Amino acid sequence: MAIAISRARRAEMNRRSKDIRQDCQRCGVDVPETCTQILAGVPDMLPLEAWRLAYGWSRRQTLEALAGIYREDRLGVPSVTTAMLCRLEHGTVHPGPGVRARSVLPVRGFSRGAGVTRAEAPRVSSPPLGAGGYLGRRCQRRRERGPMRRRTLIAAAGLSVPLHLLQRLDDALAAPAEPGRPEGPAEIQRRLQAARRQFDTSALAALLAGMPGLLAAAEDTAERVNSPGGWGLLAASYALATDTLNKVGRKSSARVTADRGMLYAKRCGDPVAVGVAARPQGMMLRKDGRHGVASKVVLRAADQLEKAGLRTPAQASTYIRLLCASAYTASWADDRERALELIGEAERAAARLGALTGPMTAMPFVTLYRSNIFYALGDAGTALYVARSLKPEMYPTPERRGRLYTDLARWWWRLGEPEQTAHALLAAAKEVLGEVRDRPGSRKIADDLAVRYPRVAGVRELAAAVSGNHA
Repeated sequence: MAIAISRARRAEMNRRSKDIRQDCQRCGVDVPETCTQILAGVPDMLPLEAWRLAYGWSRRQTLEALAGIYREDRLGVPSVTTAMLCRLEHGTVHPGPGVRARSVLPVRGFSRGAGVTRAEAPRVSSPPLGAGGYLGRRCQRRRERGPMRRRTLIAAAGLSVPLHLLQRLDDALAAPAEPGRPEGPAEIQRRLQAARRQFDTSALAALLAGMPGLLAAAEDTAERVNSPGGWGLLAASYALATDTLNKVGRKSSARVTADRGMLYAKRCGDPVAVGVAARPQGMMLRKDGRHGVASKVVLRAADQLEKAGLRTPAQASTYIRLLCASAYTASWADDRERALELIGEAERAAARLGALTGPMTAMPFVTLYRSNIFYALGDAGTALYVARSLKPEMYPTPERRGRLYTDLARWWWRLGEPEQTAHALLAAAKEVLGEVRDRPGSRKIADDLAVRYPRVAGVRELAAAVSGNHA
């Protein structure tokens, strides 16, 4: 018999489920375990609704996916409405003869959730979420790992970035390297462009090897020339260093470079330089959980650019990136309304300024951000739906194309689909291997696939590509 639950209690249950799903997402927990945690943490919820919420799907998305399965099997689609699904989830009705026992929720088994009472549900195998529970302990262990532990993991994971390069850059940030012969701004510009090309191809080892020298030369030039252009080049060099260090998981060093980049950008005084530096600084503040400060830094820089007139490609593209970054920050702060408002503003700016930035570059960039916003909000299904029109040829660099595929892989992984995850990572590796091999998040998914799903199509090929063993 279904339990009578008030509307206020239902809303509270859904909020609690969303919190659990987001905690599971941050701790790297898959969909089945997320469902288990929801059932453990929300005692009155029935399994069908828990599965849907574990995936992050709306009822409409669930019905669309279910209808697709019936069409694939050349069967008539049952006339199930969102209201009917709601009643099925709450246990007030059971599936009729028109609803076949199949679904996309728990291993495509509609009957495993629909009409199942709490007493009939599988026993929860893990302790509930909480400070002393399974996920609480797991996340606490992650927080307790110190810098030396993180360095050990980087080396043990077999990443192609040698540990001594990371340590050398850390040392250079503490005690800057001695500059070589004096260089002018034009030479620093050429060095910075070469470093950006390395970033765009994810040649991270070579980029990190040259970073101490680039920073030392750029700082020496800025101090000698003492011009806005010189300080702007130094700020841009530190912004690139921040993006690179963040990509390889060197967060503590990235915080240092982000702050220095903003310091030198303000000395330059150019709104574009400030905007270029504000984005990575906001990113690092967001990763520290300081969402309000991150949003303030990024939107203040966007306002300065808007006042400058948005007349050049650099102004327009930087402005759009800042709006995207602020929307993404709001999504991680769980402010859905603000996140969607800001990404909508970025889309309008991309449409308006496309003549400057190139519409095939601006709009796909913003659309991928919108997808990532839904992922951050715990809705990987909508993230995939939003990204359905994106193609790798829409992005100008191998790094951007690889990022498209690694993002798709993260969303498939969150939905508990190992085969699609493996294929997405393989596509990323074919674009630029470093996006899978050298980024800790992507590498962890690839390693988990090899351990947990070795017989799934594409997993062995992915493991060989990541390890360098193509035999």
